[in-house]
Amino acid sequence: MGFQLRPYRREDEDAAISLWQQTWQQAYPGIDFAARVTWWRERWRGELVPNAAIIVAEQAGKLIGFVTIDVLGYLDQLVVAPDHWGSSLASTLVEEAKRLSPDRITLLVNTDNARAIRFYERNGFAHAGEDVNPTSGRPVLRMEWKGK
Repeated sequence: MGFQLRPYRREDEDAAISLWQQTWQQAYPGIDFAARVTWWRERWRGELVPNAAIIVAEQAGKLIGFVTIDVLGYLDQLVVAPDHWGSSLASTLVEEAKRLSPDRITLLVNTDNARAIRFYERNGFAHAGEDVNPTSGRPVLRMEWKGK
């Protein structure tokens, strides 16, 4: 595997936010994510950290990914460093989310992110409707995984 999972710690904040910015910038090069860092930091501190379990992945002391899952089973963020795209890391983080929310997981994924949609389908998620992201205004696909 080459990486370890552990619960998020407050001192991970800067690395997690930097990784979020880097991965989203890679996925959507036409959007200036540097301009969104202040907003994201406020959302991270005010919404995600207090309300979700956050599991981080480390390799050689460096944060290379994380997943957030709240008590209702909503997976808000699955972030994997671009140099680990295509590895087992994302699936391992999803499996950890399933362990933490064994009955059901829901998520929203941008409809233009075909790579992410295929990934979630391969990991047992089904299409559960369409919506619009209230922050970005982009069309999103609701996806759901139901435990056994």
